[in-house]
Amino acid sequence: MRYKLIHKTTYTYLNSVHNYQCIVCLHPVNSDMQICEDFKLTIQPHPQNLYARKDYFDNTQYYFSILIPHETLEVVATSIVEVLPPKLLFVNNGTCQEALDLFRTNLTLKNELLQFQLASPFIFWDDEVKQFAETCLIPDKAFYESVLKLSEKIFTEFEFKSGATTLNTPIKTVLKERKGVCQDFTHLMIAALRSLGFAARYVSGYLETLPPKGKVKLQGSDASHAWVSVYVPGMGWCEFDPTNNLVPGERHIVTAYGRDYSDISPLKGVLFSSGAHKVKVEVDVIPIP
Repeated sequence: MRYKLIHKTTYTYLNSVHNYQCIVCLHPVNSDMQICEDFKLTIQPHPQNLYARKDYFDNTQYYFSILIPHETLEVVATSIVEVLPPKLLFVNNGTCQEALDLFRTNLTLKNELLQFQLASPFIFWDDEVKQFAETCLIPDKAFYESVLKLSEKIFTEFEFKSGATTLNTPIKTVLKERKGVCQDFTHLMIAALRSLGFAARYVSGYLETLPPKGKVKLQGSDASHAWVSVYVPGMGWCEFDPTNNLVPGERHIVTAYGRDYSDISPLKGVLFSSGAHKVKVEVDVIPIP
């Protein structure tokens, strides 16, 4: 599948902004699963500085600054991406306990995965989260199948409800109220996995906006989407979408990987101004015949 992605963010400020510094993380990744054929970033007002660099997680980020007074900021990221057909998957039947034993005894692997096993700005847990995880991740059960079960549990027991949470809603609140959006479900699933010692990371990206004929429209397909990447011994990083209870395929497009949302926020910055502001985000994922 080939897609044209358009991600438009518009900020409207009550009072003029005199200095704005921003980081944009919207460039789709290049991997063995997808190819970013083209990327264009359009910013109004025109920035005084704009340059690209790779972050710690190998995501492409853009840094820009606007040093003139402005009351509206518009950032449009346009991409052409080819998502390759999924490869045949060899499923490792190793157990949850065997996976944990490998993480503890393989020093090279432990050093590589440790940052995705520890708490991070949006990922933390307590006994309640750990007990939630233990209902699916049972020591003598196959690890890959157990992660699928955890994804299904979140999909089945939680309600997708836009506006029910904010960026700062704690994982415990999501767990208690059983509702949220893709970001909440992703953070919860990662916290559950890490609470038992497994390695999991946050995936930011998109879903195809218009589903194929006869297919059901997926939750989160009109905005940025999020899902989970889990390290499975013998298989490597494997992805799971708890919001839709899917193993991501050709309809999922990846823009970035990180420990949690704080690492790969689409736009984050510092501005010098006063008063409130409004933000509007519009996303289109358009299949290319």
